[in-house]
Amino acid sequence: MKLLCLTLAFVVFAFASAASAGGDAVAGAIVFRKCGACHTATAPENRVGPSLMGVVGRPVASVPDYQYSPAMTAFGAGGKVWDEALLRKYLPSPQFLVKGTRMTFPGLKNERDLDNLIAYLKNPAAAQ
Repeated sequence: MKLLCLTLAFVVFAFASAASAGGDAVAGAIVFRKCGACHTATAPENRVGPSLMGVVGRPVASVPDYQYSPAMTAFGAGGKVWDEALLRKYLPSPQFLVKGTRMTFPGLKNERDLDNLIAYLKNPAAAQ
């Protein structure tokens, strides 16, 4: 009986960990409020920052009609793409990864916030 309870507890814990690793788009929409003054994720509208609609999988510094900083343009040279791994490096400290970027956002330090924000950026419609 103990073994059955331990096994069940392990399965529940493993499932909960795997589910949280994927992020929650609804929670990510709340995290995105920190970004919303400068960006949109649901329209191809540039604000102070470029539109983040479709950012996951998009080449860095590639939004048409947006004037990127020389630092961001140089960072994107060579074909970098905003995938989950690069977003996880960038979002905790944008100025550290891209020296000279105009983005003044201090960064997201919380892993859960990163998971949720990336889930939202991948599919903003899932937060509706």
